[in-house]
Amino acid sequence: MSDAAKAEKTEKGVATNRKAFHDYRIDERFEAGMVLQGTEVKAMREGRVNLKDSFARVDKNEVVLHNCHISPYSHGNIMNHDPLRPRVLLLHKKEIRKLIGQTQQKGLTLVPLRIYFSPRGLAKVELALAKGKKEYDRRETIKQREAGREMERAMKGGRRKK
Repeated sequence: MSDAAKAEKTEKGVATNRKAFHDYRIDERFEAGMVLQGTEVKAMREGRVNLKDSFARVDKNEVVLHNCHISPYSHGNIMNHDPLRPRVLLLHKKEIRKLIGQTQQKGLTLVPLRIYFSPRGLAKVELALAKGKKEYDRRETIKQREAGREMERAMKGGRRKK
């Protein structure tokens, strides 16, 4: 089986939240199912999802995803969904209790990192318990990344000359 066929069988990525890795320090990751309407699933398969300012919150012992923009389905009719409606996420009770404790006591937030379809065709969201970075932390991360790139360039250039 080719690499492309293996990648196709595993999971299909729909949207990623690249800004989350810049703004937050990721501590722990969770996988959650999503409760969606039919037109939302079809729009997600078209790749019309934006996670830019989205976040998750625990309300009444269930985790809810807020500000996740799923554009209306292109071939939908008057029964299309609301693009910014809150969506319930499916987690085990044990995981929800853990999230309640950590978000209230430690000051961590729940940030969606990516939305994808599982091999069985189910819509999943990868959540992360994250702590917000300060401005100087962000600058330090950028400096480390640039230093790593410079080192790689120097090593790559040294290997070519030989």
